[in-house]
Amino acid sequence: MLNGKSILITGGTGSFGKKMVQIVLAHYKPKALIVFSRDELKQFEMAQKFSPTKYPCLKYVLGDVRDSNRLARVFNGVDYVIHSAALKQVPAAESNPEEYIKTNVLGAMNVIEAALNNGVKKVIALSTDKAANPINLYGATKLCSDKLFVAANIYSAQQGTRFAVVRYGNVLGSRGSVIPFFKERAATGVLPITDERMTRFWITLDQAVHFVINSLDAAKGGEIFVPRIPSMKILDLAKAIAPQCKLKIVGIRPGEKLHETLISEDEARNSVEFKQCYIIQPDAHHRQQLFASGKKGGGKICAESFRYTSDGNQDWLTVKELRELAEKIHLDYDIEASRWSMDDVPR
Repeated sequence: MLNGKSILITGGTGSFGKKMVQIVLAHYKPKALIVFSRDELKQFEMAQKFSPTKYPCLKYVLGDVRDSNRLARVFNGVDYVIHSAALKQVPAAESNPEEYIKTNVLGAMNVIEAALNNGVKKVIALSTDKAANPINLYGATKLCSDKLFVAANIYSAQQGTRFAVVRYGNVLGSRGSVIPFFKERAATGVLPITDERMTRFWITLDQAVHFVINSLDAAKGGEIFVPRIPSMKILDLAKAIAPQCKLKIVGIRPGEKLHETLISEDEARNSVEFKQCYIIQPDAHHRQQLFASGKKGGGKICAESFRYTSDGNQDWLTVKELRELAEKIHLDYDIEASRWSMDDVPR
C-alpha cells in the first residue's frame, strides 16, 4: 500500500523515524517519503546515511508540530501520515508540563486539522503504554492525544481521513533506552536500579515499524492497535548486561510506575483479541459491529476483567534472550523480518 504513495513522518529524525525510513526505502517504492522534524542538525546527520541524491523520493522538511501553518503547507498532497513527534521523558514532563502539553496535545490537534484540511487518507499516531491509566504528565498528554485521534474520525466524511493509534511499550535500543545507560554504568561496577520489582513491556524498533505499517493497512478509523509483546524484569536485564556488577536501589523516579499497562480493565470492554495483537475499538458499538460484519478474522472479545499489564503478561524475555538483544543493539544489528503480522486482522 506504500508503493506510489506520499508518506510523511513527523518527528522523522527520531529513533522510530530513522528505522521507518530505512525499512520503507528497503521494501517499498513510495512516490515521496517526507522526514518532518524541527532539528536541522539531526536532519543533516540523517541525510548522510539516507541521501535524497541516492533516494529521490526522500525529502527533509524543517518544522514543528506546534506550528499549524507549517503543517497545513507540508501536508498538501500527502497520502499517509505517521505521527511520531512527541516529548517523551517522564521526569522532564513533571517539571515542564506546559511544554509537553504544547507538543503532545496541541501538536496532535494541529496534525489532525492539517490532515483533515488536506485530504490525507490515513493518519497513524504513535502512543505509549504510559497512556493507559496514566499517573504521570507524559502519559496524561499521550492519553489526551489518543482521545483526540480517535474522536477525529467523527469530523471526517464517509470516505475522508481515517485516524488510528498504535500503542506499544518501551522500545529496545531507542534514544534514552536503559540498555546503553546500563552498559555505560557497568564500567563503574555498580548499576542503579529504581526498584527490584519493576517490569516493563519490550519491543524492538524493527517490530514497532512493521507493526505500524500493518496497522496503517488494517485501520478503518478509531482503533487503538496494541501488539502482543513480551515483558522483562529489570533485575533480569541487569543480569543480562552486567552480571558482575553490584546493584544499588535508588528508588522510583517522579511519575514512574512499578509495572506498565497497555490495556486497562475499562478498555478491555471494547477490546478484541487476535493472535498477534489486540484492537481497542472506539466503543462497544464498534466492537459489536466488527463481529456482526462477519469479518472478525479469528478475533475474540476480551473478558471484562481482562488487563494487559507487564507484570501479568504470559510472555517473558529470559536473561539469555535479553543478553542476545543487547548484543544485537551493540552491533547495530538490523532485523529484516518481523514476528509481528496482522494477517489475522479483518480488513
